[in-house]
Amino acid sequence: MKIKVAWIGKTKEPAIQSLTVEYLKRIARYAPVEGIALRDEGALLEMCGRALSGKRQKSVREDKSTLALMDSRGKELSSEQFAQFLRDYQDRNPLPLVFAVGGADGFRNETRSAAQHALSFGKITLAHELARVVLLEQIYRAFTILKGHPYHCGH
Repeated sequence: MKIKVAWIGKTKEPAIQSLTVEYLKRIARYAPVEGIALRDEGALLEMCGRALSGKRQKSVREDKSTLALMDSRGKELSSEQFAQFLRDYQDRNPLPLVFAVGGADGFRNETRSAAQHALSFGKITLAHELARVVLLEQIYRAFTILKGHPYHCGH
């Protein structure tokens, strides 16, 4: 299973960039992973094999990947449930899995409707750059849960 973590906008904080690189390295021990900065939601949808035409969303014939948005309106999962989500996806779907973190204003309705999954970190509000780091840490944690690594149990 290939994982892509995409975010809208450039990284402004060096600390965020450093943590992003660190967690991408950690995740790479378990699965092929790529971090991608995108200019806007249109670029995200294009990357995933979808395109927006005006206000109407059109799907390309064959999806290139599965899109999971990190969205405050999405489904809340515990770390263990998130690990199970990754395991189930890995077992059932050959397409790359794209996790997307929106910009400061979140995602438009058109982008939400184009996604197969919407997941949430809960009711708290996070800066979008921080949300990316939390997502990366949770992906890493999920793999450690699945492999029985003590990282998750050490809290």
